[in-house]
Amino acid sequence: MHEPRPMNTNRMNANRLSAISLGHFAIDVLNSSVVIILTVFTRDLALGYSKIGLGVMIYMLAASLSQPFFGLLADRWRGRWLAAFGLLWTMSFYAIAAFADSYTLLLTLLTIGALGSGAFHPTGIVNAGDAGGSQPTTATSVFFLLGQTGLSVGPFVAGLVLDQMGMRGLPYIALATLPAFLYMLWALRAPMQEQDEVAHVAATGSRSRGAAVTIVVLFLLLVILRSSTLQSYIALLPPYFADQGYTSGQYGFMVSIFTLAGALGTFSGGFLGDRFDRRHVIAVTLILSVPFSFLLLRSSGWGYYITAALSGALLNVPHSILLIMGQELLPKRKGMIGGVVLGLMFAAGAASAWLAGLAADRIGLMSVLTLLAFVPLLAAALVYTMPKARPRLLRTPADAAAVAAD
Repeated sequence: MHEPRPMNTNRMNANRLSAISLGHFAIDVLNSSVVIILTVFTRDLALGYSKIGLGVMIYMLAASLSQPFFGLLADRWRGRWLAAFGLLWTMSFYAIAAFADSYTLLLTLLTIGALGSGAFHPTGIVNAGDAGGSQPTTATSVFFLLGQTGLSVGPFVAGLVLDQMGMRGLPYIALATLPAFLYMLWALRAPMQEQDEVAHVAATGSRSRGAAVTIVVLFLLLVILRSSTLQSYIALLPPYFADQGYTSGQYGFMVSIFTLAGALGTFSGGFLGDRFDRRHVIAVTLILSVPFSFLLLRSSGWGYYITAALSGALLNVPHSILLIMGQELLPKRKGMIGGVVLGLMFAAGAASAWLAGLAADRIGLMSVLTLLAFVPLLAAALVYTMPKARPRLLRTPADAAAVAAD
């Protein structure tokens, strides 16, 4: 049996993009279900908010800190196998977790399973970008759209299943992701074609090494601040609504509204980031998110659905933009840098969720979530320390030379 030919990099490979995007949907259904599982499990044992925050932090740290390592493997193996078997690994431990009889064992099994997510995401980014051919930003936005949709569906599905079946329902949720694994196993069997490094002249090209390092540090701080509110809300809204008397099915649906709108925000960010100054897009959307994040905590009914949707969408607009900004720093190490940026997003969010959980045990969950609503203002201010970049779709071949000559 002959080796499958590398993919053509000039045209969009719809089959490869569909497979990796469906895999992203499947694995993020499992990832986003973890907070519902921990909420139900810890409430049955009368444990505090900090246990939920701690569990989410450990899970997300395992999934995120492993991403740069798996990103290097993705670059070396040219996108093959790693994504499919990452999903299989996660779904297997997710199913086994149904038999855990203690918080420690449950968290251990889920955390081991999180390594599969760490393998999937940097590999998925590389596959999506290369599947896009001459439209990598559009393809990457589709990839994130399906992932964010999975994040929104996961809490709702897990809430319904746990309501009806308890922890015994986890293997059925895991089994539902099997078709995505099989599709990826087939569609990603061909390696990606090796490409010459594309010359993306950074605006920092003529700066001193010290200034360049400063910009990188500020960029990473921007990623951390932008992730803190979003991930903390995803982790702590379930216990917040549980305290108000909602069932797991109800608050799973309510969180899904927040995350589903985030999927649309992520997709919109890819579109806007190619057409306008990225700094303006990030700053404006983060500033606009503040009042809606504040109001969703104090709303019910349609008021909640509207404010949650707007908050989730606006907080997620910078997601794909930040990832693309990071990848342009190292175009021949897209898997690694993608893993670093995504890993930092999730790790920072996990740490924030844990610290927020600790604070909530002392001053109350409403107070903590209210303070977090205003953190995006710091990120919005920080974004203007980044160099200005001409929107990608408006660039001409002379632009790179002009930047280099500055």
